[in-house]
Amino acid sequence: MGHGGNVIDELTTDHREVEELFGKIEALPPGHKDRKLYADQVTIELVRHSVAEEAYLYPAVREHVPNGGALADKELEDHAEAEQIMKDLEGCQADDAEFDRLIGKLMSEIRSHVADEEGNLFPRLREACPPGALDQLGDKVRQAKKTAPTRPHPSAPDKPPMNKLMAPGAGMVDRVRDALSGRGKSD
Repeated sequence: MGHGGNVIDELTTDHREVEELFGKIEALPPGHKDRKLYADQVTIELVRHSVAEEAYLYPAVREHVPNGGALADKELEDHAEAEQIMKDLEGCQADDAEFDRLIGKLMSEIRSHVADEEGNLFPRLREACPPGALDQLGDKVRQAKKTAPTRPHPSAPDKPPMNKLMAPGAGMVDRVRDALSGRGKSD
């Protein structure tokens, strides 16, 4: 993650990367140990992506897009649902029957969210927001993803200013935990 371009290009590229990881999970048989590896990688990417959207994209939607507050609130609800699924998934191994149910639910939720963002929210933002502002948002989103948490924190604040204050500290702790445990890394 961290591709360059305006905020819409950046986030759309993230969506494609997550879909690629979903494809890797779906290509493996149930119970295969690598399904957990890819699920951890998906969670890392989705959490970083969501934190950046919550810090910069949704406030911009509220500011620039007509009826943007309602749009942003719906997206935040989607994030909360997905984050709880990821938190539940964190405690499951690939050979656990609950793993298959949760990863299927997560894929469905994220695919629906992506379709809504790309088909509705992004075009409306592109129309309402000046190109220079979209470029600046892309830079802010890339910066936010560098320090964002990598694990789900369902009870963490999801709106500025508290989310911007809390995310870097949680992100540092998450990255240390990931490094020590090897989470998201293949053998």
